Amino acid sequence: MSSATPFAGTPRVRRLPLAGVLRLGRPSDIWFKPALSVVVAVAPPNLTLLALGRLDLAMYTMAGSLCALYAHHRPYAARARALAGVVLGMVAGLGVGLVAASLTGSAVVLVTVGALVAAVQKVLCDATRIGPPGHVVLTFISSASLFAPQTLAQVPGHLALALAAGTWAWLVGMAPGLFRPHGPERRATAHALNAAAAYAENRRPHASGTAHAAVQAAWQTLLSAGARSETRRALERLVVRAEVALAAPADADPHRLRAWARELRGTGPVPRTAYDSELLGVEAELAAPARRWWSALGPLAPIAMRTALGCALAGYASLALGIGRPYWALVTAASLYQANVTLTWSRGVQRVVGNLVGVLVFAAVVPLAHLGPAALVLCCLAFNFGAEALIGRNYWLGSICVTPMALLITEFAGYQEPGRLITERVVDTLVGALLGFVAAMAVTNRRAGDRVEHALAAVERARARAARLLAEPQPAPGSLDSARRALAAALVDLRAGVEAASGEWWQRALPQERVVRAEQAGHRTLAATIRHHRAEGARP
Repeated sequence: MSSATPFAGTPRVRRLPLAGVLRLGRPSDIWFKPALSVVVAVAPPNLTLLALGRLDLAMYTMAGSLCALYAHHRPYAARARALAGVVLGMVAGLGVGLVAASLTGSAVVLVTVGALVAAVQKVLCDATRIGPPGHVVLTFISSASLFAPQTLAQVPGHLALALAAGTWAWLVGMAPGLFRPHGPERRATAHALNAAAAYAENRRPHASGTAHAAVQAAWQTLLSAGARSETRRALERLVVRAEVALAAPADADPHRLRAWARELRGTGPVPRTAYDSELLGVEAELAAPARRWWSALGPLAPIAMRTALGCALAGYASLALGIGRPYWALVTAASLYQANVTLTWSRGVQRVVGNLVGVLVFAAVVPLAHLGPAALVLCCLAFNFGAEALIGRNYWLGSICVTPMALLITEFAGYQEPGRLITERVVDTLVGALLGFVAAMAVTNRRAGDRVEHALAAVERARARAARLLAEPQPAPGSLDSARRALAAALVDLRAGVEAASGEWWQRALPQERVVRAEQAGHRTLAATIRHHRAEGARP
Protein backbone atom coordinates (compact mmCIF):
# COMPACT_ATOMS: atom_id res chain seq x y z
CA MET A 1 0.00 0.00 0.00
CA SER A 2 1.30 3.45 -0.82
CA SER A 3 2.44 5.49 2.13
CA ALA A 4 0.29 8.31 0.88
CA THR A 5 -2.97 6.40 0.79
CA PRO A 6 -5.63 9.06 1.23
CA PHE A 7 -8.67 8.81 3.38
CA ALA A 8 -11.70 8.39 1.14
CA GLY A 9 -13.74 11.53 0.77
CA THR A 10 -11.09 13.90 2.08
CA PRO A 11 -12.23 17.32 0.78
CA ARG A 12 -9.70 19.48 -1.02
CA VAL A 13 -11.67 22.65 -0.22
CA ARG A 14 -13.20 22.81 3.27
CA ARG A 15 -16.02 24.81 4.74
CA LEU A 16 -15.17 27.77 6.92
CA PRO A 17 -16.78 27.40 10.33
CA LEU A 18 -19.01 29.87 12.11
CA ALA A 19 -20.45 27.71 14.88
CA GLY A 20 -18.34 27.91 18.00
CA VAL A 21 -16.02 30.66 16.77
CA LEU A 22 -17.24 33.04 19.48
CA ARG A 23 -17.80 30.40 22.16
CA LEU A 24 -16.18 31.24 25.48
CA GLY A 25 -13.70 28.81 26.97
CA ARG A 26 -12.39 28.40 30.47
CA PRO A 27 -9.84 30.97 31.59
CA SER A 28 -6.24 29.96 32.12
CA ASP A 29 -5.43 28.91 35.66
CA ILE A 30 -2.92 31.78 35.83
CA TRP A 31 -4.92 34.39 33.91
CA PHE A 32 -4.30 36.94 36.63
CA LYS A 33 -0.49 36.72 36.32
CA PRO A 34 -0.09 38.37 32.91
CA ALA A 35 -2.96 40.73 33.75
CA LEU A 36 -1.31 41.94 36.93
CA SER A 37 2.20 41.84 35.48
CA VAL A 38 1.36 44.15 32.60
CA VAL A 39 -0.26 46.65 34.97
CA VAL A 40 2.79 46.61 37.27
CA ALA A 41 5.09 46.93 34.24
CA VAL A 42 3.14 49.77 32.58
CA ALA A 43 2.12 51.85 35.60
CA PRO A 44 5.47 53.19 36.92
CA PRO A 45 6.83 54.44 33.56
CA ASN A 46 3.51 56.01 32.57
CA LEU A 47 2.94 57.64 35.95
CA THR A 48 6.50 58.96 35.87
CA LEU A 49 5.92 60.48 32.44
CA LEU A 50 2.62 61.89 33.70
CA ALA A 51 4.38 63.59 36.60
CA LEU A 52 6.97 65.00 34.20
CA GLY A 53 4.32 66.20 31.77
CA ARG A 54 5.76 64.04 28.96
CA LEU A 55 3.00 61.55 28.18
CA ASP A 56 3.92 62.04 24.53
CA LEU A 57 6.83 59.65 25.22
CA ALA A 58 4.57 56.92 26.58
CA MET A 59 4.55 55.01 23.28
CA TYR A 60 8.24 54.23 23.74
CA THR A 61 7.97 53.10 27.35
CA MET A 62 4.87 51.07 26.48
CA ALA A 63 6.97 49.15 23.97
CA GLY A 64 9.21 47.85 26.73
CA SER A 65 6.48 47.48 29.34
CA LEU A 66 4.33 45.21 27.16
CA CYS A 67 7.12 42.62 27.17
CA ALA A 68 5.76 41.63 30.59
CA LEU A 69 2.96 39.79 28.77
CA TYR A 70 5.26 36.98 27.66
CA ALA A 71 6.65 33.67 28.98
CA HIS A 72 4.45 33.24 32.07
CA HIS A 73 4.22 29.47 31.56
CA ARG A 74 7.98 28.95 31.33
CA PRO A 75 10.27 27.90 34.20
CA TYR A 76 12.27 30.82 35.49
CA ALA A 77 15.60 29.78 33.96
CA ALA A 78 13.95 29.55 30.54
CA ARG A 79 11.79 32.60 31.24
CA ALA A 80 14.85 34.77 31.86
CA ARG A 81 16.21 33.93 28.41
CA ALA A 82 12.83 34.23 26.68
CA LEU A 83 11.99 37.60 28.20
CA ALA A 84 15.43 38.95 27.36
CA GLY A 85 14.89 37.85 23.77
CA VAL A 86 11.46 39.49 23.67
CA VAL A 87 12.84 42.78 25.01
CA LEU A 88 15.64 42.82 22.46
CA GLY A 89 13.22 41.87 19.68
CA MET A 90 10.81 44.59 20.74
CA VAL A 91 13.55 47.23 20.79
CA ALA A 92 14.86 46.02 17.41
CA GLY A 93 11.43 46.28 15.79
CA LEU A 94 10.89 49.69 17.34
CA GLY A 95 14.30 50.78 16.08
CA VAL A 96 13.54 49.73 12.51
CA GLY A 97 10.26 51.65 12.63
CA LEU A 98 11.77 54.82 14.08
CA VAL A 99 14.72 54.87 11.70
CA ALA A 100 12.42 54.32 8.70
CA ALA A 101 10.11 57.08 9.91
CA SER A 102 13.05 59.46 10.21
CA LEU A 103 14.42 58.67 6.75
CA THR A 104 11.28 58.83 4.60
CA GLY A 105 7.84 60.36 4.61
CA SER A 106 6.50 58.04 1.91
CA ALA A 107 3.53 56.20 3.38
CA VAL A 108 3.81 53.46 0.74
CA VAL A 109 7.42 52.77 1.70
CA LEU A 110 6.54 52.77 5.39
CA VAL A 111 3.70 50.30 4.88
CA THR A 112 6.03 48.05 2.89
CA VAL A 113 8.60 48.14 5.67
CA GLY A 114 5.89 47.42 8.23
CA ALA A 115 4.64 44.40 6.26
CA LEU A 116 8.13 42.91 5.96
CA VAL A 117 8.88 43.49 9.65
CA ALA A 118 5.54 41.88 10.57
CA ALA A 119 6.42 38.79 8.53
CA VAL A 120 9.81 38.50 10.24
CA GLN A 121 8.22 38.90 13.68
CA LYS A 122 5.57 36.28 12.90
CA VAL A 123 8.13 33.72 11.75
CA LEU A 124 10.51 34.32 14.66
CA CYS A 125 7.73 34.05 17.25
CA ASP A 126 6.42 30.83 15.70
CA ALA A 127 9.88 29.29 15.27
CA THR A 128 10.89 30.03 18.87
CA ARG A 129 7.44 29.05 20.18
CA ILE A 130 7.41 32.11 22.40
CA GLY A 131 3.67 31.67 23.04
CA PRO A 132 0.91 34.24 23.61
CA PRO A 133 0.57 37.04 22.68
CA GLY A 134 2.98 36.07 19.90
CA HIS A 135 3.96 38.56 17.24
CA VAL A 136 0.86 40.78 17.48
CA VAL A 137 2.14 43.09 20.24
CA LEU A 138 5.54 43.37 18.56
CA THR A 139 3.90 44.24 15.24
CA PHE A 140 1.60 46.80 16.86
CA ILE A 141 4.56 48.67 18.33
CA SER A 142 6.82 48.50 15.27
CA SER A 143 4.01 49.46 12.88
CA ALA A 144 2.84 52.38 15.02
CA SER A 145 6.40 53.68 15.26
CA LEU A 146 6.59 53.90 11.47
CA PHE A 147 4.07 56.74 11.55
CA ALA A 148 5.44 58.58 14.59
CA PRO A 149 7.10 61.90 13.64
CA GLN A 150 10.80 61.29 14.20
CA THR A 151 14.33 62.52 13.51
CA LEU A 152 17.46 60.39 13.57
CA ALA A 153 18.79 62.37 16.53
CA GLN A 154 15.76 61.37 18.61
CA VAL A 155 15.97 57.64 17.92
CA PRO A 156 18.67 56.69 20.49
CA GLY A 157 16.81 58.41 23.33
CA HIS A 158 13.50 56.82 22.42
CA LEU A 159 15.11 53.37 22.18
CA ALA A 160 16.73 53.94 25.58
CA LEU A 161 13.30 54.60 27.08
CA ALA A 162 11.98 51.37 25.58
CA LEU A 163 14.99 49.39 26.81
CA ALA A 164 14.68 50.80 30.32
CA ALA A 165 10.98 49.93 30.46
CA GLY A 166 11.77 46.50 29.01
CA THR A 167 14.33 45.90 31.76
CA TRP A 168 11.67 46.76 34.33
CA ALA A 169 9.25 44.35 32.58
CA TRP A 170 11.93 41.63 32.77
CA LEU A 171 12.20 42.16 36.52
CA VAL A 172 8.42 42.06 36.89
CA GLY A 173 8.26 38.79 34.96
CA MET A 174 11.00 37.19 37.07
CA ALA A 175 9.81 38.47 40.47
CA PRO A 176 7.38 35.60 41.25
CA GLY A 177 10.35 33.22 41.23
CA LEU A 178 11.39 34.65 44.58
CA PHE A 179 8.24 33.20 46.16
CA ARG A 180 7.50 30.09 44.05
CA PRO A 181 10.73 29.06 42.32
CA HIS A 182 9.15 25.89 40.94
CA GLY A 183 5.71 27.34 40.19
CA PRO A 184 5.67 26.79 36.39
CA GLU A 185 6.92 23.21 36.70
CA ARG A 186 4.36 22.41 39.39
CA ARG A 187 1.52 23.84 37.27
CA ALA A 188 2.60 21.92 34.18
CA THR A 189 2.79 18.69 36.17
CA ALA A 190 -0.60 19.30 37.77
CA HIS A 191 -2.10 19.94 34.32
CA ALA A 192 -0.66 16.64 33.07
CA LEU A 193 -2.10 14.77 36.07
CA ASN A 194 -5.55 16.33 35.62
CA ALA A 195 -5.54 15.58 31.89
CA ALA A 196 -4.56 11.96 32.55
CA ALA A 197 -7.33 11.69 35.14
CA ALA A 198 -9.86 13.04 32.64
CA TYR A 199 -8.76 10.45 30.07
CA ALA A 200 -8.94 7.64 32.61
CA GLU A 201 -12.55 8.60 33.34
CA ASN A 202 -13.60 9.27 29.75
CA ARG A 203 -11.49 7.40 27.21
CA ARG A 204 -12.30 9.41 24.12
CA PRO A 205 -9.81 10.16 21.33
CA HIS A 206 -9.95 13.91 22.00
CA ALA A 207 -9.20 13.37 25.70
CA SER A 208 -6.29 11.11 24.76
CA GLY A 209 -4.76 13.73 22.48
CA THR A 210 -5.19 16.43 25.11
CA ALA A 211 -3.64 14.26 27.82
CA HIS A 212 -0.64 13.24 25.72
CA ALA A 213 -0.04 16.88 24.77
CA ALA A 214 -0.24 17.90 28.45
CA VAL A 215 2.26 15.21 29.45
CA GLN A 216 4.61 16.23 26.67
CA ALA A 217 4.30 19.89 27.70
CA ALA A 218 5.15 18.91 31.28
CA TRP A 219 8.29 17.09 30.11
CA GLN A 220 9.33 20.06 28.00
CA THR A 221 8.83 22.35 30.98
CA LEU A 222 10.87 20.15 33.31
CA LEU A 223 13.66 19.63 30.80
CA SER A 224 13.98 23.40 30.29
CA ALA A 225 13.94 24.22 34.00
CA GLY A 226 17.69 23.98 34.59
CA ALA A 227 19.46 21.93 37.25
CA ARG A 228 17.59 18.87 38.49
CA SER A 229 16.78 19.65 42.11
CA GLU A 230 15.05 17.11 44.34
CA THR A 231 11.77 18.96 43.79
CA ARG A 232 12.10 18.61 40.02
CA ARG A 233 12.98 14.93 40.32
CA ALA A 234 9.81 14.39 42.35
CA LEU A 235 7.80 16.24 39.70
CA GLU A 236 9.32 14.04 36.99
CA ARG A 237 8.07 10.96 38.85
CA LEU A 238 4.57 12.42 38.95
CA VAL A 239 4.67 13.00 35.20
CA VAL A 240 5.60 9.33 34.81
CA ARG A 241 2.51 8.48 36.87
CA ALA A 242 0.45 10.47 34.38
CA GLU A 243 2.08 8.47 31.58
CA VAL A 244 1.23 5.25 33.39
CA ALA A 245 -2.42 6.34 33.57
CA LEU A 246 -2.43 6.98 29.82
CA ALA A 247 -0.90 3.58 29.11
CA ALA A 248 -3.28 1.70 31.41
CA PRO A 249 -6.35 3.89 31.99
CA ALA A 250 -8.42 1.00 33.32
CA ASP A 251 -5.97 0.58 36.20
CA ALA A 252 -5.60 4.29 36.92
CA ASP A 253 -7.10 6.04 39.93
CA PRO A 254 -8.40 9.44 38.71
CA HIS A 255 -9.09 10.58 42.26
CA ARG A 256 -5.48 9.95 43.27
CA LEU A 257 -4.19 11.75 40.19
CA ARG A 258 -6.34 14.78 40.95
CA ALA A 259 -5.33 14.70 44.61
CA TRP A 260 -1.67 14.86 43.59
CA ALA A 261 -2.49 17.76 41.27
CA ARG A 262 -4.17 19.66 44.12
CA GLU A 263 -1.16 19.09 46.39
CA LEU A 264 1.04 20.80 43.82
CA ARG A 265 -0.73 24.10 44.41
CA GLY A 266 1.12 26.47 46.66
CA THR A 267 4.61 25.81 47.99
CA GLY A 268 4.07 22.61 49.99
CA PRO A 269 6.17 19.48 49.51
CA VAL A 270 5.73 17.55 46.27
CA PRO A 271 3.78 14.34 46.97
CA ARG A 272 5.67 11.07 46.89
CA THR A 273 4.50 8.22 44.70
CA ALA A 274 4.73 4.46 44.83
CA TYR A 275 7.83 3.00 43.18
CA ASP A 276 9.78 6.24 43.46
CA SER A 277 12.66 4.76 41.48
CA GLU A 278 15.34 7.04 40.08
CA LEU A 279 14.56 8.38 36.66
CA LEU A 280 17.33 7.73 34.20
CA GLY A 281 18.05 9.31 30.88
CA VAL A 282 17.12 12.87 31.80
CA GLU A 283 20.74 13.94 32.21
CA ALA A 284 21.53 12.50 28.79
CA GLU A 285 18.67 14.48 27.25
CA LEU A 286 19.82 17.67 28.96
CA ALA A 287 23.36 17.11 27.68
CA ALA A 288 22.23 16.36 24.12
CA PRO A 289 22.35 19.25 21.63
CA ALA A 290 19.05 21.11 21.67
CA ARG A 291 17.05 21.46 18.49
CA ARG A 292 17.89 24.84 17.02
CA TRP A 293 14.90 27.12 16.54
CA TRP A 294 16.04 28.22 13.10
CA SER A 295 15.49 24.68 11.81
CA ALA A 296 11.75 25.52 11.83
CA LEU A 297 12.11 28.55 9.56
CA GLY A 298 11.77 26.63 6.27
CA PRO A 299 8.29 25.19 6.93
CA LEU A 300 7.11 28.65 8.01
CA ALA A 301 7.87 30.29 4.66
CA PRO A 302 4.22 30.16 3.44
CA ILE A 303 3.05 31.78 6.69
CA ALA A 304 5.66 34.51 6.24
CA MET A 305 4.48 35.14 2.68
CA ARG A 306 0.86 35.33 3.83
CA THR A 307 1.77 37.82 6.55
CA ALA A 308 3.86 40.06 4.30
CA LEU A 309 1.30 40.06 1.47
CA GLY A 310 -1.75 40.50 3.69
CA CYS A 311 -0.22 43.31 5.75
CA ALA A 312 0.98 45.13 2.65
CA LEU A 313 -2.41 44.87 0.90
CA ALA A 314 -4.24 46.03 4.01
CA GLY A 315 -1.92 49.00 4.50
CA TYR A 316 -2.09 50.05 0.85
CA ALA A 317 -5.89 49.83 0.84
CA SER A 318 -6.07 51.94 3.99
CA LEU A 319 -3.90 54.57 2.33
CA ALA A 320 -6.10 54.53 -0.78
CA LEU A 321 -9.12 55.16 1.43
CA GLY A 322 -7.42 58.17 2.98
CA ILE A 323 -7.09 56.70 6.49
CA GLY A 324 -4.54 58.54 8.59
CA ARG A 325 -3.31 55.47 10.45
CA PRO A 326 -2.77 52.62 7.96
CA TYR A 327 -0.88 50.65 10.59
CA TRP A 328 -4.22 49.74 12.17
CA ALA A 329 -5.21 47.84 9.03
CA LEU A 330 -1.72 46.33 8.86
CA VAL A 331 -1.87 45.09 12.45
CA THR A 332 -5.38 43.71 11.93
CA ALA A 333 -4.12 41.62 9.01
CA ALA A 334 -1.03 40.52 10.99
CA SER A 335 -3.18 39.35 13.90
CA LEU A 336 -5.13 36.87 11.75
CA TYR A 337 -2.48 34.39 10.72
CA GLN A 338 -2.68 31.09 12.54
CA ALA A 339 -1.51 27.55 11.75
CA ASN A 340 -3.91 27.15 8.81
CA VAL A 341 -6.58 28.90 6.78
CA THR A 342 -9.48 27.59 8.88
CA LEU A 343 -7.99 28.92 12.10
CA THR A 344 -7.09 32.17 10.35
CA TRP A 345 -10.74 32.57 9.34
CA SER A 346 -11.87 31.98 12.91
CA ARG A 347 -9.40 34.54 14.23
CA GLY A 348 -10.63 37.03 11.61
CA VAL A 349 -14.23 36.67 12.79
CA GLN A 350 -13.12 37.06 16.40
CA ARG A 351 -11.02 40.12 15.57
CA VAL A 352 -13.82 41.89 13.71
CA VAL A 353 -16.43 41.21 16.39
CA GLY A 354 -14.11 42.22 19.22
CA ASN A 355 -12.99 45.41 17.52
CA LEU A 356 -16.50 46.52 16.61
CA VAL A 357 -17.70 46.02 20.17
CA GLY A 358 -14.50 47.62 21.41
CA VAL A 359 -15.10 50.88 19.55
CA LEU A 360 -18.51 51.08 21.25
CA VAL A 361 -16.78 50.68 24.61
CA PHE A 362 -14.33 53.42 23.60
CA ALA A 363 -17.22 55.73 22.71
CA ALA A 364 -18.69 55.17 26.18
CA VAL A 365 -15.39 55.63 28.05
CA VAL A 366 -13.78 58.49 26.14
CA PRO A 367 -15.62 61.27 28.06
CA LEU A 368 -14.10 59.89 31.26
CA ALA A 369 -10.62 59.63 29.69
CA HIS A 370 -10.86 63.26 28.55
CA LEU A 371 -11.20 64.50 32.13
CA GLY A 372 -7.44 64.79 32.26
CA PRO A 373 -4.09 63.05 31.66
CA ALA A 374 -4.37 61.07 34.91
CA ALA A 375 -7.78 59.72 33.91
CA LEU A 376 -6.34 58.75 30.52
CA VAL A 377 -3.51 56.78 32.11
CA LEU A 378 -5.82 55.04 34.58
CA CYS A 379 -8.25 54.05 31.81
CA CYS A 380 -5.40 52.54 29.82
CA LEU A 381 -4.22 50.57 32.86
CA ALA A 382 -7.74 49.25 33.41
CA PHE A 383 -8.00 48.12 29.79
CA ASN A 384 -4.55 46.52 30.00
CA PHE A 385 -5.75 44.40 32.89
CA GLY A 386 -9.08 43.60 31.27
CA ALA A 387 -7.52 42.53 27.98
CA GLU A 388 -5.26 39.95 29.61
CA ALA A 389 -7.94 38.80 32.03
CA LEU A 390 -10.42 38.10 29.21
CA ILE A 391 -8.40 37.11 26.15
CA GLY A 392 -7.77 33.59 27.39
CA ARG A 393 -11.50 32.84 27.24
CA ASN A 394 -11.74 33.91 23.61
CA TYR A 395 -9.75 36.31 21.46
CA TRP A 396 -12.78 38.46 20.64
CA LEU A 397 -13.54 39.04 24.30
CA GLY A 398 -10.04 40.32 24.99
CA SER A 399 -10.19 42.49 21.86
CA ILE A 400 -13.06 44.39 23.43
CA CYS A 401 -10.49 45.83 25.85
CA VAL A 402 -7.54 45.94 23.45
CA THR A 403 -9.38 48.19 20.99
CA PRO A 404 -10.23 51.08 23.35
CA MET A 405 -6.77 50.80 24.90
CA ALA A 406 -5.13 51.20 21.47
CA LEU A 407 -7.39 54.16 20.70
CA LEU A 408 -6.61 55.84 24.00
CA ILE A 409 -2.85 55.38 23.49
CA THR A 410 -3.09 57.63 20.44
CA GLU A 411 -4.20 60.41 22.80
CA PHE A 412 -0.97 60.34 24.81
CA ALA A 413 0.51 62.65 22.19
CA GLY A 414 -2.52 64.97 22.21
CA TYR A 415 -6.29 65.19 21.93
CA GLN A 416 -7.91 63.20 19.08
CA GLU A 417 -11.43 63.71 17.77
CA PRO A 418 -13.34 60.58 18.93
CA GLY A 419 -15.69 60.33 15.96
CA ARG A 420 -12.84 60.25 13.47
CA LEU A 421 -10.91 57.72 15.56
CA ILE A 422 -13.92 55.41 15.70
CA THR A 423 -14.61 55.68 11.97
CA GLU A 424 -11.01 55.03 10.99
CA ARG A 425 -10.72 52.09 13.36
CA VAL A 426 -13.86 50.43 12.01
CA VAL A 427 -12.78 50.90 8.40
CA ASP A 428 -9.24 49.65 9.07
CA THR A 429 -10.57 46.62 10.94
CA LEU A 430 -12.80 45.58 8.04
CA VAL A 431 -10.15 46.29 5.41
CA GLY A 432 -7.41 44.51 7.33
CA ALA A 433 -9.52 41.44 8.07
CA LEU A 434 -10.80 41.12 4.50
CA LEU A 435 -7.50 41.58 2.67
CA GLY A 436 -5.58 39.62 5.29
CA PHE A 437 -7.80 36.63 4.74
CA VAL A 438 -7.63 37.02 0.95
CA ALA A 439 -3.85 36.75 1.24
CA ALA A 440 -4.19 33.60 3.37
CA MET A 441 -6.27 31.94 0.65
CA ALA A 442 -4.05 33.18 -2.17
CA VAL A 443 -0.81 31.78 -0.70
CA THR A 444 -1.16 28.01 -0.54
CA ASN A 445 0.73 26.00 2.05
CA ARG A 446 1.78 22.74 0.47
CA ARG A 447 4.43 22.35 3.14
CA ALA A 448 1.73 21.44 5.66
CA GLY A 449 1.42 18.06 3.94
CA ASP A 450 5.21 17.69 3.91
CA ARG A 451 5.24 18.30 7.64
CA VAL A 452 2.85 15.37 8.11
CA GLU A 453 5.12 13.11 6.06
CA HIS A 454 8.18 14.17 8.08
CA ALA A 455 6.27 13.68 11.34
CA LEU A 456 5.20 10.20 10.24
CA ALA A 457 8.79 9.29 9.49
CA ALA A 458 9.87 10.63 12.90
CA VAL A 459 7.20 8.54 14.67
CA GLU A 460 8.24 5.42 12.82
CA ARG A 461 11.91 5.96 13.69
CA ALA A 462 11.15 6.68 17.34
CA ARG A 463 8.85 3.66 17.62
CA ALA A 464 11.43 1.38 16.02
CA ARG A 465 14.08 2.57 18.47
CA ALA A 466 11.82 2.03 21.48
CA ALA A 467 10.79 -1.42 20.23
CA ARG A 468 14.43 -2.39 19.71
CA LEU A 469 15.31 -1.36 23.26
CA LEU A 470 12.34 -3.27 24.65
CA ALA A 471 13.60 -6.38 22.89
CA GLU A 472 17.02 -6.11 24.53
CA PRO A 473 17.42 -8.13 27.75
CA GLN A 474 19.20 -5.25 29.50
CA PRO A 475 18.92 -1.91 27.70
CA ALA A 476 21.45 0.76 28.66
CA PRO A 477 20.43 2.74 31.77
CA GLY A 478 18.15 5.59 30.84
CA SER A 479 17.97 4.69 27.15
CA LEU A 480 14.40 3.40 27.32
CA ASP A 481 13.20 6.44 29.28
CA SER A 482 14.75 8.70 26.69
CA ALA A 483 13.24 6.67 23.84
CA ARG A 484 9.81 6.81 25.46
CA ARG A 485 9.89 10.59 25.72
CA ALA A 486 11.14 10.90 22.15
CA LEU A 487 8.28 8.72 20.89
CA ALA A 488 5.72 10.66 22.91
CA ALA A 489 7.05 13.94 21.51
CA ALA A 490 6.94 12.57 17.95
CA LEU A 491 3.32 11.47 18.39
CA VAL A 492 2.31 14.90 19.69
CA ASP A 493 4.06 16.57 16.74
CA LEU A 494 2.31 14.22 14.32
CA ARG A 495 -1.12 15.02 15.72
CA ALA A 496 -0.37 18.77 15.63
CA GLY A 497 0.83 18.46 12.03
CA VAL A 498 -2.28 16.55 10.95
CA GLU A 499 -4.61 19.08 12.59
CA ALA A 500 -2.74 21.99 10.99
CA ALA A 501 -2.79 20.40 7.53
CA SER A 502 -6.46 19.44 7.85
CA GLY A 503 -7.40 23.10 8.12
CA GLU A 504 -5.61 24.16 4.93
CA TRP A 505 -7.37 24.88 1.66
CA TRP A 506 -6.17 23.39 -1.61
CA GLN A 507 -4.27 20.74 0.30
CA ARG A 508 -3.48 17.34 -1.15
CA ALA A 509 -5.22 14.42 0.50
CA LEU A 510 -3.59 13.43 3.76
CA PRO A 511 -2.38 9.84 4.39
CA GLN A 512 -5.04 9.30 7.03
CA GLU A 513 -4.82 5.51 7.10
CA ARG A 514 -1.08 5.62 7.59
CA VAL A 515 -1.47 8.26 10.33
CA VAL A 516 -3.99 6.10 12.18
CA ARG A 517 -1.74 3.04 11.97
CA ALA A 518 1.31 5.00 13.11
CA GLU A 519 -0.55 6.49 16.08
CA GLN A 520 -1.98 3.14 17.14
CA ALA A 521 1.39 1.39 16.90
CA GLY A 522 3.13 4.28 18.63
CA HIS A 523 0.72 4.30 21.57
CA ARG A 524 1.01 0.51 21.93
CA THR A 525 4.78 0.84 22.10
CA LEU A 526 4.46 3.68 24.62
CA ALA A 527 2.27 1.47 26.78
CA ALA A 528 4.87 -1.30 26.58
CA THR A 529 7.64 1.05 27.72
CA ILE A 530 5.49 2.20 30.64
CA ARG A 531 4.81 -1.40 31.70
CA HIS A 532 8.55 -2.06 31.51
CA HIS A 533 9.24 1.00 33.68
CA ARG A 534 6.68 -0.12 36.28
CA ALA A 535 8.17 -3.60 36.37
CA GLU A 536 11.65 -2.17 36.90
CA GLY A 537 10.40 0.19 39.58
CA ALA A 538 8.67 -2.64 41.46
CA ARG A 539 11.85 -4.67 41.77
CA PRO A 540 13.46 -4.56 45.19
